[in-house]
Amino acid sequence: MLQQFWKYVWVTLIILVALQLCSQQQIMPAGDVDVAAENDSALKPVFSPPAVPSSLSFAGEPVPLHVPDVAERLDRELLVNSYLHATTLLGLKRMQRYMPEIKALLKENNIPEDFVYLALAESLFGQVTSPAGAAGFWQLMPDTARGYGLIVNGEVDERFHVRKATLAAVQYLKRARERFGSWTNAAASYNRGMAGLGRALERQGVNSYYDLYLNDETSRYMFRILALIEVLGNPKKYNFDLPAEHGYQPLPSRSVKVTATIADLPAFALQKGTNYKTLRLYNPWIKDYSLTVPQGKEFELKLPQETM
Repeated sequence: MLQQFWKYVWVTLIILVALQLCSQQQIMPAGDVDVAAENDSALKPVFSPPAVPSSLSFAGEPVPLHVPDVAERLDRELLVNSYLHATTLLGLKRMQRYMPEIKALLKENNIPEDFVYLALAESLFGQVTSPAGAAGFWQLMPDTARGYGLIVNGEVDERFHVRKATLAAVQYLKRARERFGSWTNAAASYNRGMAGLGRALERQGVNSYYDLYLNDETSRYMFRILALIEVLGNPKKYNFDLPAEHGYQPLPSRSVKVTATIADLPAFALQKGTNYKTLRLYNPWIKDYSLTVPQGKEFELKLPQETM
């Protein structure tokens, strides 16, 4: 009797547990299991590696993709950048605001337009400062910037002035191209420095960036630029679809020449029908609440266009 009693108890418990489970989840008919699994699988994203292009160039100079490590280094950066969705979309948005001006400046100074992607690789067109102290779209160091005629002090930092910083970068790139004989080497030296790249080329007895054994950062540098050219230059090919109206458009502005020191920039902005925040957004090179203008010098401030 006792054995039958415990048998009855266990059966009852099993039935109660089964009923509890049924109440918590819907029991699916056996015939629908395979269909459900297929539907669930169909909802999962499918990730496919992008194909390495059969040919690619930088500033008119061919990339030797027939060299195995060159193709693989490009493949790595294509993988990273084609699946770096938020960053890529942000880059596409910012390109609409800044690329036309920068491309025009490069063209005026006989620098290949591909170098606009070097600025993207450096900063993603963000007015950022690196831990090492490089700043602006072109990530210039303070002494380098001063060497190319930019003002860098507590009130003004022209590394954040898009036009002036681009023209400083132009000077560097021209010098590097003259020294190294190719635009690819000039671009690589932007990361390694002319002295550093020069030592590496001499020590290893080669004359091309693609033949150098380098530190990881510089080894990846050109391939990041090439990947940006490929992905941001052909966004739909890599499944990025950004309508033009979703991009950041150039800010309509007017220019005001300043020939005398402004002791109170917030008050100046209010007098001009705007505010200090907007003044800083339109002129990111301003770094303080005052603007000292040396005798015989002048600054040009951008302000929002006047409304009718």
